[in-house]
Amino acid sequence: MHPKALLDACSELVRLILKLDHPADAVVSKFFRDHRKTYAFGPRERASLAETVYNVLRFKLRYDHFAPSGSGPKERRLAILGFAQYLQDSAAGKPGALDFLKDALFANERTWLENCLQIQTADLLERHRHNLPEWLVQPLKAQLGQDGGQEFWALVDSFQHSATLDLRVNSFTDKRSDVQKELKLAGLSAQPTPHSPWGLRIQGKPSLAKLDAFARGAIEVQDEGSQLLSLLVDAKRGEMVVDFCAGAGGKTLALGAAMRSTGRLYAFDTSAHRLEALKPRLARSKLSNVHPAAIAHERDERIKRLSGKIDRVLVDAPCSGLGTLRRNPDLKWRQSPQTVAELVQKQTAILDSAARLVKSGGRLVYATCSVLPEENEQIAAAFSATHPGFKSVPVASLLEELKVANAAQLCTPDGLYLRLWPHRHGTDGFFASVWIAA
Repeated sequence: MHPKALLDACSELVRLILKLDHPADAVVSKFFRDHRKTYAFGPRERASLAETVYNVLRFKLRYDHFAPSGSGPKERRLAILGFAQYLQDSAAGKPGALDFLKDALFANERTWLENCLQIQTADLLERHRHNLPEWLVQPLKAQLGQDGGQEFWALVDSFQHSATLDLRVNSFTDKRSDVQKELKLAGLSAQPTPHSPWGLRIQGKPSLAKLDAFARGAIEVQDEGSQLLSLLVDAKRGEMVVDFCAGAGGKTLALGAAMRSTGRLYAFDTSAHRLEALKPRLARSKLSNVHPAAIAHERDERIKRLSGKIDRVLVDAPCSGLGTLRRNPDLKWRQSPQTVAELVQKQTAILDSAARLVKSGGRLVYATCSVLPEENEQIAAAFSATHPGFKSVPVASLLEELKVANAAQLCTPDGLYLRLWPHRHGTDGFFASVWIAA
């Protein structure tokens, strides 16, 4: 594809993305569908477009600072900066990395880009270095600023790079070591994840859909942190288990495999559309114990009928998603203190309702993919204070019982909660709290 045509496409996609009225991944997918006849997008072009706009989202404040010194439509200037970052990252500093982009630029644009690239990151204002909304900076620094800010900047750096690709091996049908060898024969280097017993980590973003391991349900894409949440539920054969906010069912499938397709596993969600995405994955998984069910709200009649009957309940609550900024950089611009406050109310209500399902001696797990204390520790502490019939269990001890390596390092200093960070653990940001019902 000609460089000028690709840059034009990038500019248009940047314009659409920066409306911030829909999730970035959905906007990118729709753009590819809508323009498949206009542009001849191959895998390389799609990768270039996606990474360019994701760079614009990752470095938005910095690019907004650079853009006024250029000329032409702003979305084109932002696309040039994002595309340049993508090419530099892809070529890992090799000479000529930017030649493709420069072929699409006017002389004044080339000069402007070269001037921008000569600016040292250390010379920029702090806001142009971290590229985070101010309302998010303070709670992160409060948690990570004890070492003079080094750990805060390590987190910033992790958020400004793409996440690795983690796979979960279907333990019901396959062994991790066997799948690792199978992927190697297919030309993919996969390494066991350091903590999850089910995980394999792959560098880059290879296409998985055509692999036999994917087609037969031996692997699913799932971040290692998400796998650890499923592991914490510790679902057993023959039990009754509920995934209360199942979504597309990634954790549901992990729970079903742990149960060896026995017992009964309910996958509840208020979105029938999200549950529809579970069906093809469920068919591949060979699991027969999963029962997806759309519910109207957290107090649905289906929930009431199961009150006090469930052995294990996982509440992977709707949250800000700010632990996934490596994958979803648009979230830092689409969330706000107001949306977080609304989510906190919803999380509290959902956890209260889910708790009613747990039978005496049963386990309740509350989890988010947020890095904000108000969605995590504060929710857990408030629940413990208002539900004396539930005993909080230190997650570190549970992980040690499950033989997870370096369990204490995955938790808060007191060992009470799971607290995963991208810069520390190589996962998305996750939180989990566990209780046992009296």
